[in-house]
Amino acid sequence: MQDLYKIQGIVNIRKGEGRTLKSGGMWVYDNEIESITGDVEDGGLVKVNDFDGYFMGIGFINRKSKITVRMLSRHTSQIDEAFFEQRVRDCVEYRKHTVDMSSCRLIFGEADFLPGIVIDKFSDILVVESLALGIDRFKLLIVELLKKVLAENGMAIRGVYERSDAKVRLHEGMERHKGFIGEEFDTKVEIVENGVKYYVDVQDGQKTGFFLDQKYNRAAIRPMCKGAKVLDCFTHTGSFALNAGMAGAASVLGVDASQLGVNQAEENARLNGLEDTVRFTCRDVFELLPELEKQGEKFDVVILDPPAFTKSRSSIKNATKGYREINLRAMKLVKNGGYLATCSCSHFMNPELFAKTIGEAAANVHKRLRQIEYKTQSPDHPILWSRDEESLYLKFYIFQVCDEL
Repeated sequence: MQDLYKIQGIVNIRKGEGRTLKSGGMWVYDNEIESITGDVEDGGLVKVNDFDGYFMGIGFINRKSKITVRMLSRHTSQIDEAFFEQRVRDCVEYRKHTVDMSSCRLIFGEADFLPGIVIDKFSDILVVESLALGIDRFKLLIVELLKKVLAENGMAIRGVYERSDAKVRLHEGMERHKGFIGEEFDTKVEIVENGVKYYVDVQDGQKTGFFLDQKYNRAAIRPMCKGAKVLDCFTHTGSFALNAGMAGAASVLGVDASQLGVNQAEENARLNGLEDTVRFTCRDVFELLPELEKQGEKFDVVILDPPAFTKSRSSIKNATKGYREINLRAMKLVKNGGYLATCSCSHFMNPELFAKTIGEAAANVHKRLRQIEYKTQSPDHPILWSRDEESLYLKFYIFQVCDEL
């Protein structure tokens, strides 16, 4: 284990480069590097120096990735087990003060100063996603430290599952992997969030099994839903729809293109005794909304929680068209004076562009929007302020939709 902590060499930044790092970011890109000295192995620890030799911190290196260095510390000159334990303690302490920890994201990569690793807690189960070669070497240590710190805070962990099966691992020269860390257990886990029960499939569900980042946004729609007719688009496993049902909605229709998602949503509805109020259908939302419009359907509340329409800068233009179209269609289905909850989870659809796109959709269908609320991701997905704002990705609005006078 001791060799893992050895500083293997020095990465020297080109003059005029390293702007992201100097503005609070955690990455050094391949085209910012002047030279690398020492017998350096990919995944190992390196010092990072500016062009003039000024010490900028320690990180781990991977020359197979465009993100060549992911920084661990800007000031510490030594990385050891005590360093990682303090980082883990800081993560837990932060969440004790900011979120309900029964189910939450415990470690959020760069935003928690542990780049490349995500760990979610679903009741007494941890789900680990390791996305970078360097942090992968410390993965088991971090898991054990996290279990220790949680136990000290009265939160015993029953099992750990790894979901390192994202495509991004291929960019790091790593294989995709998932499986148990330690003893096996039933991977269908029951959690409670905002008083709603869910089954979370940590083995085969999307990402780590459940989208914890919308926790408080789901609660935010409740005041609008009592006695309402609600349409929940891109419902996934039914979380927004079930919050509407728990708030006393008269009827809720959840829509998703995945039959697996719909099956899980229906199971979650039964788990909460809402199967008579909250129904689900497997349809393409882009096809269904025009059909509902032709049928003259109107809803008191429409919710849009689509997947990321863009995962790169090159596809932003097409994604913008998609967001404009879906919001335009949704506004047509909202009763005069009703409510629209709409969001984007794409980092590349920045807040300004998302707001502009919603405004254009409203203008196209001659609707006036009154903003009720603007939120981002839950605090257990902290937003680290830096030049590129990499950790800010979720934008969530609630509007009242009114006809033009």
